[in-house]
Amino acid sequence: MRNITIVGTGHVGLVTGVTLAEIGHQVVCYDIDQKNIALMNKGISPFYEPDLNDLLKKNLDTGLLLFTSNPKEALVDAEIIYITVGTPTNENGDINLTYIEEAAKTIGEHVTKQEVIVVTKSTVPVGTNKLIKQLIEKNLIHAVHVEMVSNPEFLREGAAIYDTFSADRIVIGADCEKAAAIIEEINRPFDTTIVKTDILSAEMIKYSSNAFLATKISFINEIANLCEKVGANIEEVAYGMGLDLRIGTPFLQAGIGFGGSCFPKDTHALLQKATEVEQPLEILESVIKVNKRQRYVLIHKAKQHFGHLKNKKIAILGLAFKPNTNDVRGSIAIDIASELVTEEAFVTAYDPLALEETKKILGEKIHYAQSIEEAITNTDMVFITTDWDEVKEFSLEKYEKLMHNPVIFDGRNCYPLKVVSKYNLDYYSVGRPAIVKTKK
Repeated sequence: MRNITIVGTGHVGLVTGVTLAEIGHQVVCYDIDQKNIALMNKGISPFYEPDLNDLLKKNLDTGLLLFTSNPKEALVDAEIIYITVGTPTNENGDINLTYIEEAAKTIGEHVTKQEVIVVTKSTVPVGTNKLIKQLIEKNLIHAVHVEMVSNPEFLREGAAIYDTFSADRIVIGADCEKAAAIIEEINRPFDTTIVKTDILSAEMIKYSSNAFLATKISFINEIANLCEKVGANIEEVAYGMGLDLRIGTPFLQAGIGFGGSCFPKDTHALLQKATEVEQPLEILESVIKVNKRQRYVLIHKAKQHFGHLKNKKIAILGLAFKPNTNDVRGSIAIDIASELVTEEAFVTAYDPLALEETKKILGEKIHYAQSIEEAITNTDMVFITTDWDEVKEFSLEKYEKLMHNPVIFDGRNCYPLKVVSKYNLDYYSVGRPAIVKTKK
């Protein structure tokens, strides 16, 4: 058992703290948000993540997990400190390191142990661990020797607990063998491949992984658009491609592009670093360009079908950037809703979890429904933007009954074409032949 302090209790920090406690470590989670700390000490996560609440309550009950907003309580006796604070994007696309800098300063002011290992789990630009160490040492009150370890996360929102216990690999980047060995020991119960490397390479592994996955998504969306032109079916194309083990099927699902807080931020950050060192990444530039264009493909299809969208009643199904989360950061659905409002359409949206988060962004610009049925009733068209199981399992017959001449623009290819063809509706998906049955 190791005594571990987590600085930051967002998606990465809370999942990290809970899972480290679950494998037997004593974990203190620190955050300045007193409201969220109070919630978590009651066993309530401030955000939705499958299985998180159960593990949170379990490890609070065992005493292995504690939450505090008092930095002294969290850091005075800390020997191993994980930094898991957010690294948002500035308006110019640069990574905002304000929270990282504040965490480093706080650590420096409160650590007292002679030797401390600081583990960076936040996604940070290459070279940031060096900056963190300098900031900690600059703010030290006591004589403390600091070693840095880069331990990037590869968690998917909506599957973060599963990903932690079923990880493909754990990356440990360190310039000190002793520090690397201690972090390896901490993570050994997760029973997966451990990649040990230097700090700069570990930082690059994180960005390169996300950039490559983003590249796969933009590539398959480019092929999907070509499939529509030539009459091919992207699902069959992707299946045939994915059987090649060198390619694989993950991230070959055509749609309206990638969103969220990670892929857009990380691809831009890697591109920014390449620009700084005067090493162009032309493929990545194209990936970003393709993804930006792809998020509006449904609106383009709708304009082609209707001629215009002014005064049209439109339902949006899905607001979270992906299923099984209430996170709307970088959500393509939010961008689509905003664009539809600009087109003077009347928009009603439904999402199982993300309505409240969306209201913080869009406010009263759109209407909000409490069910799919409510959202689609008397509408001219439906946009499917998040592939929730609830949406995929929704009866196509209800679209017929509840909508005006039913027209569906499916940005996630939720329904098999053979099934759709049995119903009297118009159906446009991505990279597959359109089905047009009703009269405009």
